[in-house]
Amino acid sequence: MKTIGLIGGMSWESSAVYYDIINKTVKEKLGGHHSCDCLMYSVDFAVIEELQHKGDWDQLTQIMVKAAQRLERGGAELIVICTNTMHKMAPEVEKSVSVPLLHLVDAVAAKIKETGLEKVALLGTRFTMEQDFYKGRLKDRHGIEVIVPDLAGIEMVHRIIYQELVHGIIKEESRVNFLAVIERLMARGAQGIILGCTEIPLLVKQEDCTVPVFDTTTIHAIAAVVAALD
Repeated sequence: MKTIGLIGGMSWESSAVYYDIINKTVKEKLGGHHSCDCLMYSVDFAVIEELQHKGDWDQLTQIMVKAAQRLERGGAELIVICTNTMHKMAPEVEKSVSVPLLHLVDAVAAKIKETGLEKVALLGTRFTMEQDFYKGRLKDRHGIEVIVPDLAGIEMVHRIIYQELVHGIIKEESRVNFLAVIERLMARGAQGIILGCTEIPLLVKQEDCTVPVFDTTTIHAIAAVVAALD
């Protein structure tokens, strides 16, 4: 088993879910008392959140590169960024280390292709929904069409993520609001929904939706185990 290096803390609640899924998947695949051989470098999310909203992506890139390099020095043989938004700087992180980076978008694209869907909707932070690093990779590398909510929907989803979900706050009212956004995306032709923020699966589940839901946290975590055992 390769040692997985996890860059976490964005937020720690979702990083804990990564750790849980990875270890359960290793046990499921190997049995007995097996668990994951891994390292985690967990950042202070307050620093990350402030820099994100200031638009200081250069400083954020330095933080992520430093985290990946520390994990490699610690013995990591595979790097996993435990957040969707911070895959904005995945190319720089990948170049900074000599071990592979398991890109979340590629793992999600593989799962979407398994279902045969061609058009999906993306929910995530405002940065993920509005910028092209996520949507562009899905379209250009994998041929998957992606739509996002209207401006009001983007702002609502972003607010709930940062004001509620990253603090572990789950409100039924927010679930209803999310599902209303999803219904409008389905009306625009979305055949599936990418939960493109690692906190969203804390609020929205497959049983809440009538189209396939792609839980990026679970997909990425399981893909990490598959890569580690390959």
